[in-house]
Amino acid sequence: MKMNAFLPAHGASAYGILAALAFAFAAAAPAAAADGAPSIEFHDGTITPLRLEVPANTRFKIIVRNTGKTASEFESHRLHKEKVVAAGHTISVEVHPLAPGKYDFFDDFHENAPKGVVIAK
Repeated sequence: MKMNAFLPAHGASAYGILAALAFAFAAAAPAAAADGAPSIEFHDGTITPLRLEVPANTRFKIIVRNTGKTASEFESHRLHKEKVVAAGHTISVEVHPLAPGKYDFFDDFHENAPKGVVIAK
């Protein structure tokens, strides 16, 4: 069997098709990862919601969306996390399994923003 029998007609290359498929899967990956993950929104000094409940003793992600016009920084000393979120961008923060308890977080770039809390139950 000829190798080019698997290539599409009209001059499209296998590499082009593979690149398009890889791009499609990469574009879909964040949405799949965000399924069921708790999320917060930073918006120029406000945080919504201020309280996240997560299962204790389970690894999880927090999806952080910055819908504001200025950069924000998700920071938590107790979670040992610090990540900058550019204006208009979304990141995810991987969190190791937590013992039951309360874990504060805040926007380090907006000192007057109220602090939030992750509650592991």
